[in-house]
Amino acid sequence: MTTPVVQRPSPLHLLAAFGSGGVLTMAVFINGEAGRYGGPLFSSWLAHGVGTLVAGLIIALLWRSQRREAALARASAGRVPPWAYLGGGVGAVTVMLTSEAVNSPLALAGTLALGLAGQFALSLAADFWGLLGLPKRRLDLRDAGAVVLIATGSLLIILFGLGGTA
Repeated sequence: MTTPVVQRPSPLHLLAAFGSGGVLTMAVFINGEAGRYGGPLFSSWLAHGVGTLVAGLIIALLWRSQRREAALARASAGRVPPWAYLGGGVGAVTVMLTSEAVNSPLALAGTLALGLAGQFALSLAADFWGLLGLPKRRLDLRDAGAVVLIATGSLLIILFGLGGTA
């Protein structure tokens, strides 16, 4: 029986993941402010409209240098699974839900704490059941410990205002 090789993330990967959390926090705040002025549907339209313009600009700037790389990726990956096309819809619903929650007594910290708990719960379910084509993974005590810590932190933020939301 061979032991699987565990790859450690590079410092750049860790920094990118940490940075994405900061960017997500800014997006939730900005979308919440847009939702405060125009409601969740307006917030979603604004976020996705601006996102479309920015994506178009990035594509225009990088198209030539990325064409070959994209063609190689498509050739090696095969057909796109049907569920992959749901990303835009899931993104729109996410913006609407977070802009609604941010403008509630949960505020920004509570919304992000519960959002993180939801992300972690779905990621564990995806690992355990192999959802969306992921390999199945047996959950262990570290996963249970992370659930307890995230749930405890979320409760502290929401119930006792430790995130500055009280």
